[in-house]
Amino acid sequence: MYAMKRLSGIAVTLLVTAFPYGSMAQGQQPPDTKPQFVMKLAGAGINDNGHEWMKLYAASIEAKSGGRIKAEIYPGSQLGPIPREIEDTQLGSIQVAQFPPEFFSGVDQRFGLLAAPGLFESEQHALRAVSDPEFRKAFLAVGESKGLIGEALLLTGPAAFAMRAPFHDLASLRGKKIRVLASPFQMQQIAKLGATGVPLTLSDVLPALQQGTIDGAVGTLPTFTSLGYYGAAKYINEPGSSYIFDMAVVSKRWFDTLPVDLQAMVLTTAQEAATKTNAWNFDFVAQQRKIWAEKGGEIDVLSQADRAAMMESIGSVGADIVKAKPELQPLWDLLRTAAKRSL
Repeated sequence: MYAMKRLSGIAVTLLVTAFPYGSMAQGQQPPDTKPQFVMKLAGAGINDNGHEWMKLYAASIEAKSGGRIKAEIYPGSQLGPIPREIEDTQLGSIQVAQFPPEFFSGVDQRFGLLAAPGLFESEQHALRAVSDPEFRKAFLAVGESKGLIGEALLLTGPAAFAMRAPFHDLASLRGKKIRVLASPFQMQQIAKLGATGVPLTLSDVLPALQQGTIDGAVGTLPTFTSLGYYGAAKYINEPGSSYIFDMAVVSKRWFDTLPVDLQAMVLTTAQEAATKTNAWNFDFVAQQRKIWAEKGGEIDVLSQADRAAMMESIGSVGADIVKAKPELQPLWDLLRTAAKRSL
């Protein structure tokens, strides 16, 4: 009898003490506030415009969705090299990725068009052109059949050469090995300037410069600054021949699992974050040029004669490639029309 009373008392005690803890746990995290979807955002750069876009997008989508979408940011190729992250986005294990469009050329060659030289006269002109509604809609739709829905385009800046030796004139490039983005539009430009293009993902570029495997790299000054290239390739030249962008894509496989209201929210929020980032980026690029000089880097400038000679040499690259690949023609025409319309 005593044993039964004791067991009964213990059971009552456990039952009573269980209720407060269960109630508190439910009060801290009600079931309806748990995220229904996780959005992993991947990129190659860090502390640059792409990273800024990811931060804005992540904060905004969590707030607007009321916590139904939980955003996780992975800059600096944390989830793997660029080709792998693109494949994982197609498969749905990464939900959003942003890289220069040229890296998507393996998905569809039309993504390389923005690297063609001579399209834009300034950063402002470049941004206006790719923001043209007709062109932007067509360009962002290119990868949908391959599992990638375009969300936004970000202007990173003028294409720049980061070199181990001074780049004062065009002769400085002859015989050099230059890292390029994975696009024939950049490869042919480098070849016409007497150098050899070497496609490399961003994570491989700095070690190659440090070891002398390559003599220079094509990218943007903010990217080179944020990754500390001034120690290995301190000579920068921005000849103004072309411009580099980032493209954000969302996994179609993941997107199709979202309810309709979240699908619309994912796309509109990405573009809203891009608009803010593009406005922010103009001052950011100017700041990075100052930082480059403060860190001991140098910025070379081509003479007017050399710039004219450069464009004479590479100006037809875009049209030449498109002529050989007629499937690129419709989007190329839209891009050139957008560029003329936005002057």
